[in-house]
Amino acid sequence: MSDVNIAGYGDNLTVNGICIGDLSPAEHEAIEKEKGGRNYRPLENVVVSHVQDSSTLVCRKPDPQDITAYIEEELVDGLCCYSAVNQGQLNQTIVDAVVHHLTKEKIPTVPRSIRHKYMSAFLLAATSITGMDRVVPKVAGVEAPELMFKLSRRWGYRIKGIPKNEAIIVAAKGNFHGRSMTAISMSDDPDAREDFGPYVPGIELVPFNDINALLDLFEKKGDRIAAYLVEPIQGEAGVIVPDDDYWKQVSALCKKYNVLLAMDEVQTGFARTGANFAHQLFGVKPDLMGCGKAAGGGILPVSFVAGRDDVIGLLTPGSEGSTFGGYPLASVVSTYAIKVMVDGSLSEKAHTRGTQLMTHFSNMKLEFPDKIKEVRGMGLLTAFEMHDNENLNGHNVSLKLLDRGVYAKETHHSTVRIAPALTINADQIDYIAEAIRDVVKNL
Repeated sequence: MSDVNIAGYGDNLTVNGICIGDLSPAEHEAIEKEKGGRNYRPLENVVVSHVQDSSTLVCRKPDPQDITAYIEEELVDGLCCYSAVNQGQLNQTIVDAVVHHLTKEKIPTVPRSIRHKYMSAFLLAATSITGMDRVVPKVAGVEAPELMFKLSRRWGYRIKGIPKNEAIIVAAKGNFHGRSMTAISMSDDPDAREDFGPYVPGIELVPFNDINALLDLFEKKGDRIAAYLVEPIQGEAGVIVPDDDYWKQVSALCKKYNVLLAMDEVQTGFARTGANFAHQLFGVKPDLMGCGKAAGGGILPVSFVAGRDDVIGLLTPGSEGSTFGGYPLASVVSTYAIKVMVDGSLSEKAHTRGTQLMTHFSNMKLEFPDKIKEVRGMGLLTAFEMHDNENLNGHNVSLKLLDRGVYAKETHHSTVRIAPALTINADQIDYIAEAIRDVVKNL
């Protein structure tokens, strides 16, 4: 049996004699490459040390005089943990609720086989803010579309009358619902799918924002289609915003063919796009909605599915479960994450700051038409796409932004997303935009 010796806290935390606070960025990278799974590609030569304020990270970079040491610099966070920290890092209201709960209430975890009083608070808050009949709490974001997939199949068999094992779930090309087997079975991304087959059957893909393709599929197979499971705005694909009338047409088609509209709002929800939930921007209401990321306020992983009574009501004991889904501390955190979103008018702030950022992007597109192909966004879910050119590399842009004190990350080679905390101020937006302009200018 191997021995492990762990002692200390913070920078003094040591594991088997290695002090974490003494490691250089290169040493952190070496340990991760040797002992971790290589399923992420973090930005090189930077390690986050701590949080300075709601939108600023303090990171460690190699000391220019000594590669084995490091210096600390501030970074404006332009990524917000892929929208998991909409309320801002260490939001004081949420932190106070956590501290009070752990020190005064003293009920961190109990199983779902016994009720706890905070579940009621979470359910009341979540059904109120979503306008849905029922809510099922989960943990990881990917669990939300996973559960919507299951619910749609059961509804298809028990309510719509689809023959057993013939239900079809429709998804959109370019989607990102996570990396579970169901999620990658819905994906058309070869990096997510390679050598993980066989895939979950009963899935059909249509082009996103193509109402005619959806209509054609519904006409051919509508009697066996249980749901259209889809993001209202595609985030990982590069912030792809559909036509203004797309979702109203989709909603009408779903009603005509008795198909559930199941929207994945894991990234677009919790005020990110300038509304509490992105579907509200398009004047529609889904039958099922999956939330995650900012549902935990950047403190804990929390996700949930909200929906109609006649759909979620089909769940029975043993058909669905999660050890940490809705446990007491998570219920408190999510309740206060909702409170901060509402009391802090975060959707209005996202709209205001998003308009400011998109104005900067539009001006940059006019200034550098040979470099910037397109700018896209709703609220503070934004992106700029560069032309397909070897020199216009999103990863290199991300690295150059680090040198200018901004954290961002590319997606699909030539697109860079900017999605900061919704608490970010106007000066910080200008700072991010000027850093991007400087980098693009010198590409």
